[in-house]
Formats: sequence, C-alpha cells, structure tokens
Amino acid sequence: MKNRSRLIGIGWGLGAVLVCGAVVAAEVSVVTVDTCIQSALDANPGLAAAAHRLEASEAAIQQARAAYFPMLKTAGTYARTDNPPQAFMMALNQRAFSMDRDFNNPEDTENLRLSLEARYRLFDGGRRSLDSEAAGLSAAATAEAVRTAQNELIHQVTRAYYGALQAQAMTQVQADTLHSLEENLRVANERLKAGSVVRTDVLNLEVKLAEAREDLMRASNGVLLAVAALNTAIGAELVTADRLAGPAGAAPPPPEADLDAASERPEIKGTRLAAEAYQRSWQRTRRDYLPNFSAFGSLDWDSDVSTEFENSYMVGVVADWDIFTGFQRQGASRQAGAQWRVARSVAEEARNQLQLDLTTAYLQASEAWGRIGVAQKGVVSAAEAQRMTRERYEQGAADITELLTAEVGLSAMRTRDVAAQYDYRIALSNVARARGDLVSKWVVDD
Repeated sequence: MKNRSRLIGIGWGLGAVLVCGAVVAAEVSVVTVDTCIQSALDANPGLAAAAHRLEASEAAIQQARAAYFPMLKTAGTYARTDNPPQAFMMALNQRAFSMDRDFNNPEDTENLRLSLEARYRLFDGGRRSLDSEAAGLSAAATAEAVRTAQNELIHQVTRAYYGALQAQAMTQVQADTLHSLEENLRVANERLKAGSVVRTDVLNLEVKLAEAREDLMRASNGVLLAVAALNTAIGAELVTADRLAGPAGAAPPPPEADLDAASERPEIKGTRLAAEAYQRSWQRTRRDYLPNFSAFGSLDWDSDVSTEFENSYMVGVVADWDIFTGFQRQGASRQAGAQWRVARSVAEEARNQLQLDLTTAYLQASEAWGRIGVAQKGVVSAAEAQRMTRERYEQGAADITELLTAEVGLSAMRTRDVAAQYDYRIALSNVARARGDLVSKWVVDD
C-alpha cells in the first residue's frame, strides 16, 4: 500500500509539473506562438543558410554587370639581359639608343617598366545584357526560395507549438482519468467492505489504475519530446514545458474555400523565374556566333633604374570572331535550350502539385473543423454516461464492466476532443502555408 501511494505521488507530481503550465506561467514569462515564430525567423540555421545562398546569387549579379565597366590593370616588371634584341628594345623604350653601341655584343642592360592598361568592350552582340538579366532572374528565384523556406518554417514552428500544447492537454486528460479511477477504486473498496461487491471489482480497478499511471507517465514524456521538437524547429532552446501559453478563446472560424490562391506561393514564382533565367542563358548562347569589338590602351614608363622614367603609350581597337569552334557552340546552345525546356516543365509541374497541396490542406482543415463539433458533443454524452454509470455502480445497479466501459469512453472522447481542437489549428496553419500567406504576414520585403 505504501508503494502504491508512492507511485500515485510520482504520477501526480509529473502531471503537476507538466500539466499545470498555465499556473506556473503566471510567475514566469510565457512564450506565445508568435514569439516562437519570430525567434525561428531570426535564429533557424536552415533559414540562415538560405539567406547566404541569396547573398551569393546577388553577388553573381554584380559580377555580370562588371562587363559594362572598363577593365584597368597595372603591372611592374624589372628585367636584366645581354640578349641583343631585348637589350636593343630596352634602350629604345628608355630613349637611350646610341649608334656607338655594339648591338651584337651589348653590355648587361636592365629595365624597370611600369604599365597601366585599360580595355573596354564596345560590342559583344548583347551577351552582357543577357548575362545580367539571367543573373538577376536567378537571384530573384533564389529570393523566392528563401521565402519558401520562411513559409515552411513558420508552419513547422506553428505545428510544433500546437503539438506541444496538445501533448500537455493529453497529459491533463490522463491525469483526470487517473483521478476518476482513484475515485472509482474508493467506491469499490467501500462496497467491498460492505459486502456488496466481490474483490474482483477492486482488482480490475487496480489494474486499470496502474495502466492509467503508465499512460500519464508516457503522456508527460510526450510533452518533453514535443517541446524538444519545437526548440529544434526554432533553432534555439527557447521553450520549456512551463512557459507555453495556450491558445486564447474558442476554436477559430471555419476555413475559407479559396482554392485559387496557390498561384501566389513563392515556389511557383521561383520556378517561373528560374525558367526565365534559363531562357536568357539559352539566348546568350545564340549570341556567341557574333563578333566582339573592344578598345584598348596602355601607358608605359621605362627606366634603366638609374635615370628618370621615359613614357610611351599605345591605343587601338581589336576585333575577334570565332569562325569554327568544333561544334562547341552548337552543343552549348542545345544544352541550354534543353535546360530551359526542363525548367518550364518543372514550373508547370510545381503549379499542379501546389494546387493539389492547397486542395488537400483545405479538405483536411474542413475535416478537422467537423471533428470539433462531433467530439464536443461526444464529450458531453460520455461525461453524462460516466456519471450515471458511477451512480448506478454505487447503488449496485451496474457492474464493474459497465463502469470501466464508461470510463474508457469518456477518456477516449476527451482525447478525441483535444486532438480535434489542436489538429484544426494546425490544419489552418497548413492552409495558410499552402496559400503562401504565412510568409506574407510575417516577412516584409526589403
């Protein structure tokens, strides 16, 4: 009897710590679902990785646009030689040429040259423009991928948050069931003392009581697991079981049947932008058949290291045109064209799949909404049936089987009610995710 009392104390102790979070929350700062979402947007490592990928794609735009600017280069060279042609050219550059020299056997000649070179592309058949457009479209597609990750993360955090609250509520159901069974056992012991029931009734209730204690411990552990999953989704150890704030008010209203909103999802926008980027890349390969024209110029300063520098310059225009490349350009064009067509197909497939995703999410939300009303009515009926059955058992008009059946029925209906309440909130978040509304609500574009 002493051990049993200790087990009861342990069970109620776990239940008190994990179930009574609302009471403890009055003394500590509670964490709302909005707080969790904002923390996840700030701290989640997966989202940080997506942001870095966006930064890399934006840097690619800068690289593509660099082709519109002139290229400047400086160089410095020191050389020493007795090679006749080289020595002759050094002397000319230094303005030190003299007929008195022995050009066949020159002395050691040294030269220090400082150079400034500039090159600017005058015409490239539109390659720079297409490269820049492709980079911009790719960056925009990556930005939509970041929004996709944000949209998904907000839903994951919301689902994990309500999952933790659901686990707490399930723990409360198990604790109430345990308390009810203890009351039934008390009644059965009194009737056993009075000789109106057999000991089997007491034994059956003790078995059910042991199962209820085990269920309470399992449910309490489920709360800890749910909180751990929530912190993982956030990306930081923010939440503890005693800091969860339950949802305010009754269940939200029924879901709205807006099944045409999937076209606004960032996934669809991203795949379309990616397809356009591939199209620009394909168009760019077609421009490789055109010539290039570039202007160039250089300033040079030469010295024999012992006198002042002598300067010279050179300017000009260069044209280059690849006449035959071994069919490399044809292969590159075919490859880019195939990638563009693949991207278009992927975009179309994404649109169809996301439309199905939204339809599925709406139907699941509608189902969860319907379950709330059914479960609430079932709880009322099951509670009344349990009350009446206990009174009949106390009076000897019902047997232990009927009493246990009523207890199981009430516990099952309360579990269904809790599941329906939180499943509906999670389903509404899923509908908002499928519409792309979550990221629109929480993330403001720069």
